[in-house]
Amino acid sequence: MEHGNGKTQKRRLSAEEKWQIYQECEQPGAKVGEILRKYRLYSSDLQNIRRDVKDGALERLRQSRPGRKKVTAVPREEHEQLKQDLSEKEKALAELSVLFTALKKKVNLE
Repeated sequence: MEHGNGKTQKRRLSAEEKWQIYQECEQPGAKVGEILRKYRLYSSDLQNIRRDVKDGALERLRQSRPGRKKVTAVPREEHEQLKQDLSEKEKALAELSVLFTALKKKVNLE
């Protein structure tokens, strides 16, 4: 892209755009030259995208280790709120259980 001062500015691609270009170029029978022209890129740009995809995949795979999952900490306030909600629901369930038992006895007597 050229500006008024005659200097060209390199186009910035988003991660999504790079992924799209990578996917298009990896399709069987893809005409890589046409794809690069469509996006106004050079083969070196595609090499960089491929390298970034590989590096990103490897990094992600390194992070996902087998075994026990990492325990994530919950803020104390959220934990206390969840405990309170659970307590209220347990009480409501107990009350409903009593009502259900009473209704069941009444139906069986009649």
